[in-house]
Amino acid sequence: MAVVEILPPRGAPALARPLELIAIALVVAQAVYLLVSYWQGTWIIGVDGKGVASDFVNVWAAGKLALQGTPAAAYDWPIHKLIEELAVGHPFEGYFGWHYPPPFLAVAALLALFPYGASYIVWLAATLPFYVAMVRATIAGQGAVLLALAFPALLSNFVVGQNGFLTAALIGGALLLIERGRPLAAGVLIGLLTYKPHMGLLFPIVLAASGQWRVFFSAAVTAALMALASLLLFGADTWLAFFNSIAHTSQAFLSDGWANFGKLQTLFGLTRALGGGETLAWTLQTALALLSALIVSLIWRGRSSFEIKAAALATGAMLATPYLYTYDLVVLAVPLAFLYRRGRRDGVLSYEAGGIGAACALIASFPFVTAPVGFAAVLIVAALVLRRALRPA
Repeated sequence: MAVVEILPPRGAPALARPLELIAIALVVAQAVYLLVSYWQGTWIIGVDGKGVASDFVNVWAAGKLALQGTPAAAYDWPIHKLIEELAVGHPFEGYFGWHYPPPFLAVAALLALFPYGASYIVWLAATLPFYVAMVRATIAGQGAVLLALAFPALLSNFVVGQNGFLTAALIGGALLLIERGRPLAAGVLIGLLTYKPHMGLLFPIVLAASGQWRVFFSAAVTAALMALASLLLFGADTWLAFFNSIAHTSQAFLSDGWANFGKLQTLFGLTRALGGGETLAWTLQTALALLSALIVSLIWRGRSSFEIKAAALATGAMLATPYLYTYDLVVLAVPLAFLYRRGRRDGVLSYEAGGIGAACALIASFPFVTAPVGFAAVLIVAALVLRRALRPA
């Protein structure tokens, strides 16, 4: 039954020819970029046959430490860095920290069973289909897979081997399950999202405000079971190491800007990139998070169509967190898919197509412009969602 539900209905409208051509061009451009990067030795494997250090190396290294029986060492930066260098086969400048809660160590350990390069490919190959299936299930029409693969944020996730595909699939999948009247299953996906807790800040607030209690408690139970399982697998010292590392991580990346504030696609990152102080950045980010929580909660309590409610929550989740990179912007495909579905049914509003195009162009510009252009893209989509929400359902 579940398989039948995600299949597009017969006779579903095809993509308009100009949109189809643009999507094909984007897919080809991203594929060519990756192939050329691999051939030049700047992606996954270098020209010397050794690994290229990127974000994924922190996952492999943490998994290796877990397999060796020392999972708490994943939060010990000097030790973790040594295993990262072991993964790629050479020393490198900088450090890719492991900031995830202990439950995600189970996934990392499975990936560390493979050599670094193979593990990188396995991770992307395993998570991409879930993202594509989510978009296809949302749009449910011809060209859905093409649109999913054309979204420019995919390139950043491929380049660094990150988890944007998984995050987008969990958020989009949970929203689809809520729409289809499967609250317990939706809660399970939201509970799984606690592997990246800052992406779920709005979910408990909005679920409680809208009376989605079965989803709420299912998510809470799932999160608790994950925590308990990781406690049994990896020990209490691993959880203590994780909590002790939070302050260090915040100091390094949000206070000192180890990863360049221009790469943070948030109001916090924009404020710091423009020279604003940390107090001002936190004040503005907190105000935006509270405003997002209020607006999204009101939308969910109102009479807007589910497409708008889902798009609002997915967009608000990105606005609320101070910690968002370009690979996380794969999640923006969720509100875009719901907006596309609503527009295909009821007609596209003025400026809607242009706004979506501008958001995608901003995301595509990131490799050439190291600035919070992704934050601007999220704001554009937020404005489109709000404009829809202010219209009758």
